[in-house]
Amino acid sequence: MSISDYIFKILLMGDVTGCKTSFVQRYISGFFMGDFRLTIGVDYYSKTTLFKDKEVKLQIWNFGGEERFQSLLPKFCKGSDGAFFMYDITTKQSIDYLSDWTQTIRENTGDIPIMLIGSKLDLHKFREISHGEGILAAKKYNLAAFLEVSSKTGENVEKAFGIMIKLLVERHSQNTIKISNSQIN
Repeated sequence: MSISDYIFKILLMGDVTGCKTSFVQRYISGFFMGDFRLTIGVDYYSKTTLFKDKEVKLQIWNFGGEERFQSLLPKFCKGSDGAFFMYDITTKQSIDYLSDWTQTIRENTGDIPIMLIGSKLDLHKFREISHGEGILAAKKYNLAAFLEVSSKTGENVEKAFGIMIKLLVERHSQNTIKISNSQIN
């Protein structure tokens, strides 16, 4: 059994229409399975991948999008390294609680990278939230990155996780350098 070079805990949150489970399942398995049950509370997923010849293990915590499950988030935030906030580009109100979710994350984890993900890119004809609105929301809430994906076609799913892994590895490397430099004195 190998030991991973990096182990990162990633939160996956957002509105119930955001297709979080389809997104993580597409990443884990490579397949689209559209008939999911609603996430009740929290679901856990894990995947090990390579980044620049280093083994990276991701622990992905998928939070149910219903308001009643948001109270669970602060407890599960502890030890998190990054987060995805997903919204549905075809449902205007799916981005309404972005500020609430990001505030909860930052209050309980500090300044971890949060990436904004617009889902259902394959349904762009029915779009209610423009690409530009997504960019503006990411800037407004000082998020680390923004991307639109389609779990159905697989478009940008790997890219989204690749961006997150890059952000986390770079952050980890910077923290290691800071610790090493402080130990020199």
